[in-house]
Formats: sequence, structure tokens, C-alpha cells
Amino acid sequence: MFQQVPMVEIDGMKMVQTRAILSYVAGKYNLYGKDLKERAMIDMYVEGTRDLMDVIRVHHKLSPKEKEKNLALIEEKATTRYLPVYEKVLDDHGQDFLVGNQLTWADIQLIEAILMAEEKVSTILSRFPLLQVFKARISNIPTIKKFLQPGSQRKPPPDEKLVSACRFQ
Repeated sequence: MFQQVPMVEIDGMKMVQTRAILSYVAGKYNLYGKDLKERAMIDMYVEGTRDLMDVIRVHHKLSPKEKEKNLALIEEKATTRYLPVYEKVLDDHGQDFLVGNQLTWADIQLIEAILMAEEKVSTILSRFPLLQVFKARISNIPTIKKFLQPGSQRKPPPDEKLVSACRFQ
């Protein structure tokens, strides 16, 4: 539609735009809450998580000097702005998941953000015991566990070789 990727063919449709695709898949597979209120909460958490992921995603594009500053920024934003929010949500909600009592798109987005953050700062969860438990629990859901195994479809973090190759294309 906009001559860009991602584009997914699903249920006879060609869908574009990441959030539209993810919203559709979440709804199709019962990962988008039971009502409008839950969907609004899921959307809030997903958007906050995506903000954190945006800070992490730019890291591989930076010069070595900029990377050092960006690591400090990732750690600072994650540990003072984003992770405390999710720690409190889990504590206040008293459930195994961010919204309701079953896995949602928000949980999946958060586990990916946690994994991305840990790839940059391995101790990022050290001050967040509920998020440590959340990560372990969500990572052990059979389909997620399989996806996180080496050789799965989950892309590894970009290394210097990949970044260098992409710059010349």
C-alpha cells in the first residue's frame, strides 16, 4: 500500500504497517483483552514498551563513542522510567500478566523489550524482582520458549558485521 515493508498476507488480506498487523494478529489469537477497557490498557503498555524499544533499536546504528552514551541512556531510561512502571503494574494487578488474567499482546511486547534491554545491559532487571519472575514465566510458555531457542525465527541482535554489510547496500 505504501510501497514499504512490513507487509503480511493473512486471511486473504495484504496488511501493512506494523501496529495494524500486530493488532490484527493479537485480536485473531485472543491476545487483545476481553473488552474495550482491557484493549486500552494493552495499547498503553504496548506503546510505552515500544518507546523503550526505540531507544534500544538505534544502538547498532551509532558510532562507538555514541554507543557508550546510548548504553547509559538505555540503562537510565529503562531503570528509571519504563521498568518501574511495569514492576508496579505487576505488583498492583496481582496477576501473572499485565492485563486481565491471561497472556496478551502487552506481555509479549514487554518480554521482547526486556530481552532487547538485557542484550545491551545484562543486569537491567537486577532491581526488579517481579519483572524477573515475569520474564521467567513468560519465557517458559511453550511457544515462546521454542521461539527463544537458538536457530528459531527470532533474529539475533545486529552485530558489527551485519551493520557494516547493511551500510554498503
